[in-house]
Amino acid sequence: MYVCVFCASSQKIDPKYFQLAADAGAELARRGHHLVSGGAIVSCMGEVARAARAGGAQTIGVIPQVLVDIEIADTESTELIVTTGMRERKSVMDARSDAFLVLPGGIGTMEELFEIWTARVLGIHRRPLVLLDPWGLYAPLKDLVSDMYDQGFTRPDVFDGISWATSVDEAFDLLEQPVPRITPGVDEA
Repeated sequence: MYVCVFCASSQKIDPKYFQLAADAGAELARRGHHLVSGGAIVSCMGEVARAARAGGAQTIGVIPQVLVDIEIADTESTELIVTTGMRERKSVMDARSDAFLVLPGGIGTMEELFEIWTARVLGIHRRPLVLLDPWGLYAPLKDLVSDMYDQGFTRPDVFDGISWATSVDEAFDLLEQPVPRITPGVDEA
């Protein structure tokens, strides 16, 4: 299985997040999966890729030319795909992935999460989506989406499109489970 991992690119974060990314990459490889990532060598993106390769996994990095130009491309990737921009990057990552794992990250990670989550809820894909959040960074997001549901802004099955995990093992167990079908409503957005 090719697992797309969305995660932080910031170097200013607590080192525990780097370790989480390395642990996720190692577990991905241990379970015989392969990595699709944002193709950068910095921060959590670099950690997950290095750990996955160290464990024997293939790594597919997808990175826009603008980031290659500033020399943060993961040139050790099994396959490095250079795109013209961020939208093409996400499209290629989506097309190459069988499942999605979201680690703590910033607004770029949130954008990737919401795009995949929305497509899952709309029934555009049936691939697993797991958010790994051992320290509660995304707890306010879960509360916000719950409030949106309570006020009628989301589909009733919004939380059927995502699984939440607090450990690496739990996250991969969820990624490997069959995904329930979501039946989108006609008049809901």
